Amino acid sequence: MADQLDLRDLRYFEVIAETGHLGRAAKKLFRTQPALTGCVRRLEETLGTALFERVGRGIRLTSAGKALVVRARSLRVAAEEAVREIGELGEGVAGHVRVGMLPTLARFLLPAATQLYLKDAREVTIKAVVGQNDVLATQLRAGELDLIVSTAVRPDETIVRHPVCEDEAVVIASRTHPVLRRKNVTLQDLLEYRWVLAPEVVGTREWLEREFQRRGLPAPKVQIETNLILMMPALIEQTELLTFTSRRHVAPFVAGSRLREVALRETTMRRRFDLVYRKDSYLSPAALRLIALLRERGEALFKGP
Repeated sequence: MADQLDLRDLRYFEVIAETGHLGRAAKKLFRTQPALTGCVRRLEETLGTALFERVGRGIRLTSAGKALVVRARSLRVAAEEAVREIGELGEGVAGHVRVGMLPTLARFLLPAATQLYLKDAREVTIKAVVGQNDVLATQLRAGELDLIVSTAVRPDETIVRHPVCEDEAVVIASRTHPVLRRKNVTLQDLLEYRWVLAPEVVGTREWLEREFQRRGLPAPKVQIETNLILMMPALIEQTELLTFTSRRHVAPFVAGSRLREVALRETTMRRRFDLVYRKDSYLSPAALRLIALLRERGEALFKGP
C-alpha cells in the first residue's frame, strides 16, 4: 500500500487539512478544486477509509485524517531531505544551512561565528532565524531549521544537544533610573516600577515571575510585552522601565552603553545555551562544518575578544 501513495497527493492533502476548505486550498496551491477532490479520493481509496467529513460549508479531518496529516508531514520532510542530500553530495564547503538563534546569541555570537565560518566556506548560503526558544524548537522539529542554539529545549530521543556557552540574565535599567539611587535594592522595590518583558511563554520571563512568586510577591507589572528582544535595550535607555535580559547588553560588553545592571542575587539567572539538532535528520556537509565550529569555538566567540 505504501508504494501506492503519491507524495504530491500527500502535499495537497496537507494544505487541504490546513485550510479546511477545498476552494481555499485550490487557490493556495494554484490547482482546480476537482483536481484536489481527485487527490482526496485517490488517498481514501488507497487507504480504505474516509479522511474528511463535511461540516457546514467546510470539511474537517476524521480520526484517520488526523493520523495521516502527521505521517504526511514526516514523509514530506524526509523526501525534501533526500533531495537536499543527493544535491549536496560532493559539494564540501558549498550548500545551504538553516540556523536559528536566540536574540542575545544573534547579537553576540552569530556575527563572529559567521565571519570565521565563511572564511573557509565562501559558497555556503545561510538562513538565520532569530526567535525565542519555543519558536526555534518548533521550527527545528518541523524540519524548517537544521540546527538551533537555544535554551530550555526539552530533551527526548529525537534530538541531540551540545553545550555551547553560558550567560546570565539580570535586571537592567537606564543609567538614570531612580532604582539605581537606592541602596540594598530588594525584589519588593522592583515592583514599584513597570517593565518591558518577553511573552509569558519565554523561559527568562517564566523564571523571573517564578522568583517573585516563590517569595509571596506578585509578578512584575508589564507595560510593554514584545518578542523583539533586541529592541529592549533601546526602550530601556529612553524610559524608566525595567527589563530582564542578558548582562551582555551593559558595559563593559557594549562600549558606551547607557544601561546598567540592577544588581540583585535573586534576579540573577544562570542559563546555558545548547546547540540542538534532530538526531535522525540529514545534515549537509555545510551544516556539519558549522556544528563543529560552534562546538569548538562557540564559548570563545560568545565571550568576544
